[in-house]
Amino acid sequence: MPNADPALSIADGTLLRDGAPHRILAGAIHYFRVHPDQWRDRIDRLVAMGANTLDTYVAWNFHQPYRDQAPDFTGWRDLARFITLAGEAGLDVIVRPGPYICAEWDNGGFPAWALADPGLVPRSSDPKFTRIVGTWFDALMPVLEPLQARHGGPVVAVQIENEYGSYGDDRAYLEWTRDALAGRGITEILFTADGGTDYYLDGGALPDTWAAATLGSRGDESVAVWRRRRPGEPFLAAEFWNGWFDHWGEQHHARDAVEAATEVRKITDLGGHVCLYMAHGGTNFGLASGANTGGDGLLQPTVTSYDSDAPIAEDGHLTAKFHAMREVFLAAAGRTPTPLPAALTQPAPTLPSRELAVVRGTTLEAFMRAGDPVSGLRPLTFEQLGLDRGLVHYAATAVLPAGEARLRIRGLHDRAHVWVDGVFAGVLDDGTADAGLAVAGAGERARLEILVENLGRINYGPRFGEGKGILGGVLVNQRYVFHWEHRAIDLQAPLPELLSRGTGPVGGHRGAGFHHARFTVDTPADTHLALPGFGKGFVWLNGFLLGRYWERGPQVTLYAPAPLLRTGANSVTVLELEHDGGPLQLRDRPDLGAGRVGQVEELI
Repeated sequence: MPNADPALSIADGTLLRDGAPHRILAGAIHYFRVHPDQWRDRIDRLVAMGANTLDTYVAWNFHQPYRDQAPDFTGWRDLARFITLAGEAGLDVIVRPGPYICAEWDNGGFPAWALADPGLVPRSSDPKFTRIVGTWFDALMPVLEPLQARHGGPVVAVQIENEYGSYGDDRAYLEWTRDALAGRGITEILFTADGGTDYYLDGGALPDTWAAATLGSRGDESVAVWRRRRPGEPFLAAEFWNGWFDHWGEQHHARDAVEAATEVRKITDLGGHVCLYMAHGGTNFGLASGANTGGDGLLQPTVTSYDSDAPIAEDGHLTAKFHAMREVFLAAAGRTPTPLPAALTQPAPTLPSRELAVVRGTTLEAFMRAGDPVSGLRPLTFEQLGLDRGLVHYAATAVLPAGEARLRIRGLHDRAHVWVDGVFAGVLDDGTADAGLAVAGAGERARLEILVENLGRINYGPRFGEGKGILGGVLVNQRYVFHWEHRAIDLQAPLPELLSRGTGPVGGHRGAGFHHARFTVDTPADTHLALPGFGKGFVWLNGFLLGRYWERGPQVTLYAPAPLLRTGANSVTVLELEHDGGPLQLRDRPDLGAGRVGQVEELI
């Protein structure tokens, strides 16, 4: 029967569910990071850990990557099915629709087109911004509204924005977002979530809305802050970071299971509520991984795996952290431990390890030069070319002075491969673009080619929303180069379309270009793909873009879930940007790189 009252309510500092005291013991699983055929399996594992609630973000750019397409809520994007499966497993659901989600997800969940207007102020009460978000909410809320507990569904809480106190102080925007949710039929309890200190509360909390915290340790200190600042409200760690994610070129992060569980117990012993971020991390399939910036201002792109050292690993196996968290959750709920179902304790079947011979295909040069160019006086950005993720090939002619000159790129976002008169000259990134490359000239015109790769849009911090491509121009010494041709390469396009772009010689510079491998399978099962000797690029399995690989590590293997494989013939396609290697490998276990164990403060 429909219930006019929200499922969760607060009375005298106590959280109630349908009028009775209630404890949220939750874990985050993102539907967009898990193959839909595995949704129920991962949900069952969350239940087995002792959780009573599932938490998920909603990634706008997963549903509407292109401006001219309506939001898609079918297939892998069937958010209602994911939430319903959680409800059928006996879980409540917390939904975090943003519109900003961070999540180490590309552009914090925003489609690039939504922020392309340079006059728009993101995450503010700017009418340009709220108008476009309102249109998205008009499509999303009809999906969520029927799933609320008031209608017998599992959704019991909805978050307003996300960690806004880490970004801005526009209270009018938070109020607009809250009203936008309520005005579109969301009647379950609303809440904000911010870092567990006064500073973050100052910017992100609303006086008349439940405020939750995000943290990874010292939960007892945050509880004390909340009791001082938010008396009468139960303490909810909407994100407890029991692990951490990885950046390319850094170490793999791990956190001791007992230490992390002890920190959770500090919160539950004080009567607090907890959501583990992540309970199961999953995978940044395709080009969905975002990026951060370090203290030196340089980009820190996130790896393809989002295992996050979570209790339920990327491939679904139960870790030591699962058992440690299960003990805490069951104790907090007053439940007696019982044996786990045998089906959950056994590792998922994997393909036997083997090597795959590779055959070279079209060169990178032939691929990037294919197609009709778009002209521009100065280099155009990805956004000006209508491209979200992928590559842009820039070409122009310029007079190179006799002797040695410096070719520099201003505002390079993010990584550029450079050719002069068809000869590969080197690689630039945001740390080397200002210094540039030494190029030899003879006082004559030369053809410059620059292939720029978007390594992932920034998902957190004051540089959120930055554009991609060449933002400032190309110089030979101090002189700008004008009159450019541009070819946008959308790597999210169907693979046959990409393969048809360019044909020609095989091999290329150091083997850069396409490579192909085939293998047969009697029964599909999980596997872990390694590319020993290869440098940097992208890999497809049966036409599905698994993600990026990079010899910098730490990630060595890419998770390939069983539903992506077929009985019989299977294919692997690699687009290598730098140099090729030996045979590909299918391995029976993951390798996410050499790691270090530490507490969250040490891992960040």
